[in-house]
Amino acid sequence: MTSIVIVGAGPQLGLAIARTFGSRGFDVALVARNRDKLDQLVGTLTAEGISAAAFPADVLDRDALTQALKGAAAHFGGIDVLEYSPVGTMGSTTLTTPTLTEPAHVQHEMEFQLYGAIAATKVVLPAMREAGAGTLLFTTGAGSIDPVPQVGNVNAAAAALRNWAINLHKELEGTGVQAAHVGIDVSIGVSVVPDFPTAQPEEISPVYWDLHTTKRDQAELVFSR
Repeated sequence: MTSIVIVGAGPQLGLAIARTFGSRGFDVALVARNRDKLDQLVGTLTAEGISAAAFPADVLDRDALTQALKGAAAHFGGIDVLEYSPVGTMGSTTLTTPTLTEPAHVQHEMEFQLYGAIAATKVVLPAMREAGAGTLLFTTGAGSIDPVPQVGNVNAAAAALRNWAINLHKELEGTGVQAAHVGIDVSIGVSVVPDFPTAQPEEISPVYWDLHTTKRDQAELVFSR
C-alpha cells in the first residue's frame, strides 16, 4: 500500500487532496490541530471507502508534529507523499501591509509556514531518500510569487517557503524524490475578494496528483483561472 500525509488537513482543499489520492488506493493520514474536525474528515473518507486516520498536532509544536508524522508512518507502514498546507486562523494570524509590518508579524508566519515545512520534511525525507522514491509538496497562495500589499507579512513567509521548496527540488534531482511548490491563485470554494476568481477544491487537487505522477520534473505548478 502507499500513503499520503496531509499536514493542515482542512474541510476544503485537504479533503479534496485526500479524495484524489485515496480514490487511487492511497492510505490517507491527516494532521491538524483540531481532533474533532479530523475525526469528522476521517469519518467522511471512511464512508467513501478510503482508508484514513487522524494524527492531531499543531505545526508550531515541533515535537508534536514529529510524533504525529512518525505515528502516521508507523500506522501505514511508511509515508510516500507529504503535502504541507497549514492554514492560519483569523485569531492567530495578523495581516499587515509592508509598511505596517513588524518583525514579529513575519516571525509568526515563518514559524507557521517555512519552519513547520522544514520540520515535517526532516521527519519524512530520510526514509524517502533511502527508498529512492517519494514526493514532497508545499502549498501557498500565489502571493508567494506576486505579493499583495494587504497580506504583506503572510506573503513574505510564503515566498520563503516557495524559495526553499524549489531549492529542495534542485537538491533532490536524481534521487527519485520529488519536491515541488503549488501556488494557488484563486479563492477556494467561495470568493472572499471582489472580482477575484474562485475554484472548487476538487478542481485544484489533481495538480497534486500530476506532480506526484506525470510532472515529477517540475519544481512548481500554479493553479489559476
